[in-house]
Amino acid sequence: MSVVPAPLGPGGRVLLRDVALDRIREAIVVGDLAPGEVIKDTDLAVRLGLSVAPVRAALARLADEGLVESKPQSRTRVTPLVPAQVRDAAVVVRAMHELAAQEAAGRVTDDDVSTMRAANRRFAAAVEAGDLDDALAADDDLHAVLLDRCGNAAVTATAARFTPAVRRLERRRFDAAGHPSVELHDRLIEACARHDVEDAVATTTEIWTALLSELEGHPR
Repeated sequence: MSVVPAPLGPGGRVLLRDVALDRIREAIVVGDLAPGEVIKDTDLAVRLGLSVAPVRAALARLADEGLVESKPQSRTRVTPLVPAQVRDAAVVVRAMHELAAQEAAGRVTDDDVSTMRAANRRFAAAVEAGDLDDALAADDDLHAVLLDRCGNAAVTATAARFTPAVRRLERRRFDAAGHPSVELHDRLIEACARHDVEDAVATTTEIWTALLSELEGHPR
């Protein structure tokens, strides 16, 4: 697990709990902390360069997100990777992105569209290069435009809560060859540029349906 403590900002406003949360979550998503691996808060605290208290608080949040599971007076471990459970999370995330498209597509700005196009260019280049990290980062940047523009904090928070569970399996099933999202992203962007809400929602559904098929190992 390659995690190091993040420096506090000039005003010292970064909460150590949030530092621990971000670093442990990332380690789980990328597989540095493997599915089923038993973890100890004291060991994580040492490896993060933090005290035990923020690590315990972070693990409690991660349990709520379904990334770790704990038994009282027993052990804490990374949640095993169960495709059916990931599918349930992906269905929720899809619904949040559909709601975001419903609310945001009719009022995106020209700058929003430009940001989405730039993100999809980065996504296409990363897929071509087989660079999973860059592909997922660009994908997040593209869809974040609609999540931000929809202005619904509950939608954004719910998507943020369940997306890491989806990413865990996506990283293991990602297939760069002929990845359909580049073209689907283009269609979504053009629908947003036209303020065509119906098409934007339908395309969002298609994007997530394709991802669900990929996660389940079904032929496209």
